[in-house]
Amino acid sequence: MDIRHLKAFLAVFEERNITGAAQRLFVSQPTLSVTIKQLEKELGATLFARQPRGVEVSDEARVLYPQARRMVAEAEALSRLLRSRQDHAPLTLGIEGDVADSQVEAFVRMAHQALSHLLLTLEEGCQGDGRLAVEEMCCKDELFLQLWDESYVLALPVEHPMAGAEAGEVWTPIDDGITCPQHPSHQRLMALYGRSPEAVAGHAGSLKQALHMVAAGIGVAMLPQSLVSGNDRVVTRALPLPAPTRRVGLCYAAQALELLTMRGLHEYFQSHRPLTVEAA
Repeated sequence: MDIRHLKAFLAVFEERNITGAAQRLFVSQPTLSVTIKQLEKELGATLFARQPRGVEVSDEARVLYPQARRMVAEAEALSRLLRSRQDHAPLTLGIEGDVADSQVEAFVRMAHQALSHLLLTLEEGCQGDGRLAVEEMCCKDELFLQLWDESYVLALPVEHPMAGAEAGEVWTPIDDGITCPQHPSHQRLMALYGRSPEAVAGHAGSLKQALHMVAAGIGVAMLPQSLVSGNDRVVTRALPLPAPTRRVGLCYAAQALELLTMRGLHEYFQSHRPLTVEAA
């Protein structure tokens, strides 16, 4: 059994038709039929039953399909890797907007430690083979690998009356809060803000935008520690315990682990999780 046999099998399985599969592979129908029979003989199993219109797949074919996909994907990835002049292994990842710059930089640094020949492409938002994102941003069918666990803090403008309070002297509810009504974290943070409309100083579309409003002196906001670190126009105070937290990491579909680069990163970060937040 070789990759040629597996590609023939995948084409017939997905097309459910010998003619369509042969056209897809640019081979004749008799050649494709012979290839499938060779695979069936080697496996000792019937994979397809011919029907008047197309083929019917067997239970054995259904078992083989995900394994064949993985093996072909790995072979093609290895081939691309070996053909590359610079010996680079490509991977594209999306970066969600509310991930701190320090976390993006730490991730990229560790990714290149994991795979020295990684050719990484970063995109904004929901793009690529996986995403660096907050767990709340994962889609229903995605898996999540945690990299950071961090607390929310109260972010205040440097001139705010509470900025001069002792680190433990934080009072709630807040009467000049900047909220993010469309953000996944909004509902669980609302209990810390004032309840009347007058208690809100402004609204932001993202946590990063809320940080800009805090730095401009508009009001205060509940923000992850990593977003605030390094901003000299903002001071922070710890929230009353138990403070809300968030988890940042890799969101990915199960099929993404068929990529050698993605699986390599996944295995590396499973044993090298940077669970503390780095200051910017």
